[in-house]
Amino acid sequence: MAKKQWSDFTKNQQRAIIAAGTVELVLTSIALVDLASRKSAQIRGPKALWLLGVFIQPVGPIAYLSFGRRAKINV
Repeated sequence: MAKKQWSDFTKNQQRAIIAAGTVELVLTSIALVDLASRKSAQIRGPKALWLLGVFIQPVGPIAYLSFGRRAKINV
């Protein structure tokens, strides 16, 4: 079986791939910016581990945004 080329995909498949890639890029960017802006006390677990975990696609950024953050306390 030959490896598929971009032109082998239908237009709808190409759009779906682009949309999924865009969603992954946006989620990863949001997670990285949030991770960088929070103090260690506001994160569940080691910051370095979450930094690595964010790059495990597609579950890493979703896991961080769902479970890795503590509520920000505005003092």
